Amino acid sequence: MSTTQAPSAPWRVILQQAWPILVSAWAGIVFAVLDTAMVGHTDAIDLQAMALGASIYITVFVGLMGVIHALIPIIAQHFGARRLDQAGQAWGQGVWLALVLSALGGTTLLFPDTWLSLSGSIEPAVRQRVAGYLVALALALPSALLFRTIYAMATAISHTRGVMLINLGSIAFKLLFNTWFIFGGLGLEPMGAVGAGAATLVVNWMMLAAGLWMVRRQPAFRALRPRVGRPRWQDQKELLRLGLPMGGSYLIEVCAFSFMALLVARDGLYASGAQQILANLIALCYMLPMSLSLSTASLAAQSVGARALDAARRTGLHGIGLVLAGAVLTNLILIGAQRPIVFAYTNDMQVAVIALALLQIAPWFHFCDAMHCIGAYILRAYKIAMVPLILQITALTGLGLVGGWWLGYGPRAGALAPAADWFMPGAPVGAATMWIMAMAGLALTALLLFGWYAYVLRRQRRGAGAPRATR
Repeated sequence: MSTTQAPSAPWRVILQQAWPILVSAWAGIVFAVLDTAMVGHTDAIDLQAMALGASIYITVFVGLMGVIHALIPIIAQHFGARRLDQAGQAWGQGVWLALVLSALGGTTLLFPDTWLSLSGSIEPAVRQRVAGYLVALALALPSALLFRTIYAMATAISHTRGVMLINLGSIAFKLLFNTWFIFGGLGLEPMGAVGAGAATLVVNWMMLAAGLWMVRRQPAFRALRPRVGRPRWQDQKELLRLGLPMGGSYLIEVCAFSFMALLVARDGLYASGAQQILANLIALCYMLPMSLSLSTASLAAQSVGARALDAARRTGLHGIGLVLAGAVLTNLILIGAQRPIVFAYTNDMQVAVIALALLQIAPWFHFCDAMHCIGAYILRAYKIAMVPLILQITALTGLGLVGGWWLGYGPRAGALAPAADWFMPGAPVGAATMWIMAMAGLALTALLLFGWYAYVLRRQRRGAGAPRATR
């Protein structure tokens, strides 16, 4: 069902599609939680190896996943215009792109020493296990990216429940294979961190098999006649023109938290622990506006494809309203349950004290993060991806990260101490400054994105139509 079929209440359609996306996102987080919790019961070497290997893999995977997600607006616009055959053909072109990206990304994972050179001195035993862990994930990468093509097609045609069920079912298999591979048994020696990677390898290929079965059996997908034909350079150019800026945007967001974690480590062990708690909490909160934004964007793209531009506008505005309401609800929880949240993460009082101080900025940060998210996704519905990337580079990287370093740990360290005391009394000034500047970068990006969205709507009213993807 699309918003062109229910123009009077697009918010209902957005919610119908958003909740399976949200559940799927949370299921993905469970994978990381299981790996950390289970490898944490082996030894410190395995835990460090998995943490380092996972940070390398997620950087590669998220950037490549963003490129694959260019399929969502492309297929959605074909679907909205009832060009079902072209929608199925676009998915096949996405499969070719996923295979090429898997080869490139997998190759980078096979050279861990290049990545680990950024981490200083690493024990040989840790390096060896990181290498084994990344080999397993390099073999898992093709299945992960190919499954993302199915995820993109399902999202584009508003048929997300099947993907959600596959993600939920994969948790049980991940737990089973983690237990077997990490701790050993049934004739298999304990593999530690490498076992966690091997479990991901097996489960990812199982998920892909289930996804392909779903595509072949369910009428909603069969109607598109999804097929893998010969690679077509014109289709690949469209995917890359939209996908490379989207992948860059995803990568900037991921690297921002990694960069912050590296800098906050200068404030000591306890500050690093508190920083990790806040970063993890912000990531969990982000899943709600992300799912609402992704649902809004796919439905708006369907309306754009059908040339129902008024319906696309209504969908976008309803999506903004839903994200705003979700941010308010989330912030009420963040404000009212700070202590239970922190102590659910840690029993260390020194870490908890700093985390409680840092957590005071969480409601402000989440609001800006949510608004930035919906602004970027709505523009992608119109195949506008370069503008969000330029704005993110300027505001998030320039103002947020570089500005945070400059005022927090660089030549002007301590300049924002009064603001830090107001936003986050009791927090380390350097860490507080990083979060304040990151929030400022998100706020500026959100304002600029909404300004560009208003420009798109004005062009539509003047009859100029939607801007091209290259704008």
